[in-house]
Amino acid sequence: MAVFDLALCTLILLAALAAVAGPGLFRAVVFFVVYGVLIALAWVRLGAPDVALAEAAIGAGLTGVLLLGAVGRLSRAGADEPLTSRIDWPVALAAGLVGAMLVWAVLSLAPGPGLAPAVAEILPQTGVENPVTAVLLNLRAWDTLLESVVLLAALIGLWPLARGGAWQAAAGPVHHALPDGVLAGFGRLLPPVALLVGVYLVWAGAYQPGGAFQGGTVLAAAGVLCVMAGLVRAPGMAAPLWRLALVAGPGLFLALGVAGMAFGGFLLFPTALAKGMILAIEMVLTLSIAVTLALMVLGPPEGGGAQ
Repeated sequence: MAVFDLALCTLILLAALAAVAGPGLFRAVVFFVVYGVLIALAWVRLGAPDVALAEAAIGAGLTGVLLLGAVGRLSRAGADEPLTSRIDWPVALAAGLVGAMLVWAVLSLAPGPGLAPAVAEILPQTGVENPVTAVLLNLRAWDTLLESVVLLAALIGLWPLARGGAWQAAAGPVHHALPDGVLAGFGRLLPPVALLVGVYLVWAGAYQPGGAFQGGTVLAAAGVLCVMAGLVRAPGMAAPLWRLALVAGPGLFLALGVAGMAFGGFLLFPTALAKGMILAIEMVLTLSIAVTLALMVLGPPEGGGAQ
């Protein structure tokens, strides 16, 4: 597999170079998505399928869609796209220096098992069998809690861009699709499959690769597809249930974290209750992540009534 690994590393470098130095914003975003897919393959080769799933779903998929939407908005706004790219040499040199330092830091690390033995030793006390889930939702739950809050803050920061300040209206533009067209057909076919996959990823995250962010991204994609196919109307923030869906995951996470103080510390889950608490957080957090990501992809309201 050495030939495959060498070819993969080469493609990653070429895709990164094309995304940064290639002409055209649209082409740069396309190569960015390709870069994300290749990085996901690299994580698989490194034995980190959890990170690979997150990179493919969020790093390449969701971020790529958001960047494509930004390019489309720039085009509609009449922003001129540069015909040729210009390399900012000071920035390039600084990036190269940082890259060289990272390579030196990795090569200077002493060989060893890392934190894997310590995590394996304490894993039975975390309530789950997947060490990644144990770290993210028990041993280092602070990180995941803050990530969910940052995601919600990003959506709140997007809403002031709504036309006329009507941020409570239906998200994004009004979508129309041919009733018998390909988009409408996919809108009817894929969401049930995506629902099963999303739920499975969340449930499987307790003992194998998966989790709330991966499952939430799949559910968000299914929701966006239904809206684009014209099967359902885009949600808006006028309805209390949508607002509740946004804050339910971080809110439950924070509430259980505070409850953990009764057992010795914030976000400290007792062994007997850890699995149930983690699964509850994962399920509710998946809903919040799905709604948040879907609203971010759809964009701020551009027309239509509130819901």
